[in-house]
Amino acid sequence: MMEKEKLRKADIYSGAIIFLFGVWITSQALKMPMKDSWGGVQNVWYVSPALFPLFVGSMITLLGAFLFRTALKLVGVQEFVKTLRWLTSKTLFQFLNSLPNLRFYAIVTLFLSFVYLYIPRIDFFLCAALFLVVFITSFYFDDATILKQLFLFYLAGTLAFLIFFVSGLKSLLGKTLPFAHDILTIVFIVVYCVYAWQLVRQHATLRKKYRTAMIVAFIAPFVVGMIFKYFLLVPMPSEGLIVTFLDYLWYLEF
Repeated sequence: MMEKEKLRKADIYSGAIIFLFGVWITSQALKMPMKDSWGGVQNVWYVSPALFPLFVGSMITLLGAFLFRTALKLVGVQEFVKTLRWLTSKTLFQFLNSLPNLRFYAIVTLFLSFVYLYIPRIDFFLCAALFLVVFITSFYFDDATILKQLFLFYLAGTLAFLIFFVSGLKSLLGKTLPFAHDILTIVFIVVYCVYAWQLVRQHATLRKKYRTAMIVAFIAPFVVGMIFKYFLLVPMPSEGLIVTFLDYLWYLEF
């Protein structure tokens, strides 16, 4: 019964979010022309491109409202008020700061930054090495305190890279220093590894795990990457400093 009550409470907020999402779709659809003139021919309203998103938005809004109403009716206004109080209490902060949620934040941040920030802009070998270094050290140590410290360190570095790319510093610095972004990535990897070592050097078990993590993180991307690049002739998503250096070695272009 308690489990069903929790689900109904969740439905209240889900219904509200769905309702607002439907309202947003409808508002955007209303910005489309309902009728217009093309080549002297007046189009009628029922062939407008706005009709389909208007229908979808209206249905989503209606269903969200029904879900909200049904859940609120089953749970009751008092329980709903209690939940609102919980959302503004310290308990919510403690829940968001729990270890399972911290693991979730770390995984989401790591994958999103890897796919959308690093891969399109930085040499693939460096991207893969950075991803494996952070991923393995964050979860292989199996320590909540270290996970939090490494996550915050990686998050700070990722935000710095985001500012670097968005602000145009990449183009400005690239005029005087070739592969500037790749060099900064190497520096970030080295500093991250040094920081991780400082966190685990007092523990013999963690030091062993650290060495294993470094071996896997640096050997795996180069072995797999070189197989795809030079044997299967698959181009890397982004080729920079490391690929250029490997090309010189592979093709003996000295």
